[in-house]
Amino acid sequence: MELKLPQILLVIPPFSQINTPYPSVSQLSGFLKFRGYEANSYDLSLTVALRIFSSRGLGEIFAAIRKTPATNAVVVDRALALSDKYIKIIDPVISFLQGKNPNLAYSIIKDGFLPQGEAFSQSVNDSEAFGSLGIQDKAKYYCSLLIDDLTMLIQLAITPHFGLSRYAEKIASSAPNFDVILAELNRKPNIIEKIIVEETEKAYKLHSPEIVGFTIPFPGNLLGALISARYLKENYSSVKIVFGGGYINTELRKLNDKRIFNYVDFITYDDGEFPLLNIVKNHCSEFPKKQWVRTMMLSGSKIEMKDDADEKSLDHNDLVSPSLDGIHSGDYIPMIEMLNPMHRLWSDGYWNKLSIAHGCYWRKCTFCDITLDYIKRYSPAKAATIVDSMENLIKQSGRTSFHFTDEAAPPSLLKDIALEILRRDLAVSWWGNIRFEKSFSKDICKLLSASGCVAVSGGLEVADERLLNLINKGVTLKQVTNVCHNFQESGIMVHAYLMYGFPSQTEQEIINSLEMVRQFLQLGLFQSGFWHLFSLTTHSPIAADPEKYGIKIQSSLNNSFANNDLIYEDSSAVNYKKYSDGLSKALYNYMHGIGLDWELKSWFDFKIPMPGVDKFLISKYLNDSLKDLNDQRKNDDNLRAIWIGEEVKMLNGTHVEYCTITAHSNSIVAQWKISKKIGKWIKQVSLRLKVNSGEKYLFSQLKDSFPGGEGEFYKFSSTQIWEEMRENFLLFV
Repeated sequence: MELKLPQILLVIPPFSQINTPYPSVSQLSGFLKFRGYEANSYDLSLTVALRIFSSRGLGEIFAAIRKTPATNAVVVDRALALSDKYIKIIDPVISFLQGKNPNLAYSIIKDGFLPQGEAFSQSVNDSEAFGSLGIQDKAKYYCSLLIDDLTMLIQLAITPHFGLSRYAEKIASSAPNFDVILAELNRKPNIIEKIIVEETEKAYKLHSPEIVGFTIPFPGNLLGALISARYLKENYSSVKIVFGGGYINTELRKLNDKRIFNYVDFITYDDGEFPLLNIVKNHCSEFPKKQWVRTMMLSGSKIEMKDDADEKSLDHNDLVSPSLDGIHSGDYIPMIEMLNPMHRLWSDGYWNKLSIAHGCYWRKCTFCDITLDYIKRYSPAKAATIVDSMENLIKQSGRTSFHFTDEAAPPSLLKDIALEILRRDLAVSWWGNIRFEKSFSKDICKLLSASGCVAVSGGLEVADERLLNLINKGVTLKQVTNVCHNFQESGIMVHAYLMYGFPSQTEQEIINSLEMVRQFLQLGLFQSGFWHLFSLTTHSPIAADPEKYGIKIQSSLNNSFANNDLIYEDSSAVNYKKYSDGLSKALYNYMHGIGLDWELKSWFDFKIPMPGVDKFLISKYLNDSLKDLNDQRKNDDNLRAIWIGEEVKMLNGTHVEYCTITAHSNSIVAQWKISKKIGKWIKQVSLRLKVNSGEKYLFSQLKDSFPGGEGEFYKFSSTQIWEEMRENFLLFV
C-alpha cells in the first residue's frame, strides 16, 4: 500500500521582515523535499503586511480607529482627516516599492502627492541626500516615510505592540511565566490580530496542510505565531502545530509551563531538520516505534523532552539548497528608512539568505551564547556546496544578491567562496558578518570585492582595549583599524556593532568608546554602526562566572516559561541607560557627517568626563598600518597568485628589446613599456593566474618562472610596474 504523504506548511509568522523572507523555512522546506515529502513555505509576515498596507486594510484600520478614543489626538486627527488620501494612494505606493510601477516616482517626489505626517517632519534634508538625481531612491524614501507614518498611527490608535519587524516584543522577552502572554491572547482582538487570523485562513485553504511549522526567531514573532496557531487549533483540530526557531532555542530551554501546549503540539530545539523530519515520520507511522529528536511535547499532564533517535544532526556541508516554493520574491517591499548605505542593506531589496557554516569558529566571546548548539557546534560547508546553493537560489528567485547570515563567517571559507564565484564567472552581490581578523589582508579584501562582496558587519563592541580583553574578542583596536582600512580600500562598506554597559565598564570608558567611534567614522573606516545596551543571557560565560566580572545575578534561572535575559547588579554602579540617547544621537549624526568635530559633551544633557584617549589615536594606528603595508605584502611561498584583470595585450613595436603591454581591469587601464622577455612573462601570468584557468599557481612558482630566476624577480618587485600590478591586478591569497 502506497504511503500517503502529509502536506507540510512552514510559516514565517508576523512580524519579521517585509523586504526579504526569513531563511529558516526555505531551508527546512528544501530538506524535507529532498527527503521526499511535500513541503511549502509561507510568509505570513509579508501577507499580513500587504493586507494592512492596502486600500482594503487601511479602510478597515481607519474604521476601527474611528470607534476608539484617540491617545494622541493631533497625530490621529490629522491621519483621519487624510484617510481617503491614504486609502487612495497606498496600492500604487506598494506597487511602486515592489518595483512594478517605477515611473510613479516622478509623482511621488512632488509636493502634495503623498499625505505627510510626523515621519516627514523628522526626515533629513533630501536635497543633500539625493541632489538633483536619485529620483527612484528619493521616491522610495518618501514611500518609506509614508509607511512609517501609518505604522506610528497603528501604534497610537490600535495597539502599541505593532511594528514592521516585531509584534508584542516586550511581553515575550524573558517572560517568567505564560500569564502575560495568555492575557494578550484572551483579550478582545484588535483589527491587526483579526487580519492575522484572516490571512492564516487563506494560507490554510491554499495548502490544506496536516502539519504546520512556525519559525519563531525573535520575541516579536511569538504572539503572532500563537494567534495564528490558536485559530488553526480551533478550526482545524487535526492539524499538528510545531514551534521552533531562535527564540525557542534561547528563551524556552527550561520550559515548564504546559499552557502553551494548548496552542502547539511540538516544540523543537536547535537545528530543525531532524526534529521536524521525525515528527513527519511519526505522523506517517513510518517507525515501528516512534522516534524523536530534541522535541518537547505534552505527554498526559506532563511536559516531556524526547530525544531518542539515532540520527540527530547534519554536517553543514550535507545540507541541501533551500526551496522557495511558496515564496514570491516579487511581492516583497523594499524600504529606505535611513539615508545610510549600510542600513539600506537590511531593508532595501530582496536578499537570498544562506549560512556558510553552522556555529561560530571563534566561540570565545564572554557575552555570547557559546554554550548553545547554534554557536558551539562549528561545522563549515565546502565552498562548492555554498556556490551550488547560490546558483540554485538564483534560478528560483531570479535575484543575484546574497546575505550570508553566519554569526561570524570564517575568513578562509569566504576566500574559497570568492574563488569559486570567480571560477564559475558568476555576477553576484553579497555581504555578511565577520570578525575583524588580521587574516583580512588587503589582497583578501580585494579578492572578496572582485567576487561581489559589497559590505561586511562586525563587532567593534566596546571600542576599549581593557574591555575587549575582558570580552575575549580576540582583536585589538589597531587590528580593527587595519582591517577596516583594507575593506575601505577595496570598496567594501563596513557596519560596526557597538556595545555599552558591559560589566565593570566605567563612565570614562563609555566616553572613550564614543571617541573611538567618532574617529573611525571621521576617517571613513566604517560607514555605519549601532549601539546595543549589554544584556546578560543565561547561556553566556559571564552568567556562569558572574563574580569574575564584578556582577551579582538577581533574577531566577528557573522561570516556568522564558529564561534568557538576567537581571543583575553591577559593582560599578553606573546608570548605563542614561547614556542611551546621547550615544545614539551622536552616532546618527556622525553617520550623516554631522558633528564629527564637535565636543562629545554636545550630545548629552548631563555632565560627562572628558575623553581620556588621544584624539588622533586611530589616525596614528592607520598611519602605522600604511607604513607596515610592505610587511603585510611579504608573500608566503604557499600563497596562491591570482590575476583579477583581463588578459594583458602585448605590442612589439619596432624596438628589438622592448615592447608596450596594456592591462585592463573593470576600473582602470595600465600601459607599461618593458623588456620583451618580461612583457611575455606578464602576458603569461595574466593567463595562467586567472581563477578559471584551471591552474593553481603559487607565489613560489611565480618567482621561479620569472626570466632570470628568483634574484631577478626581487629586483623587478621593487619597480613601479610591479607596484601597479600589485595594486590593481595581482593578488596573493
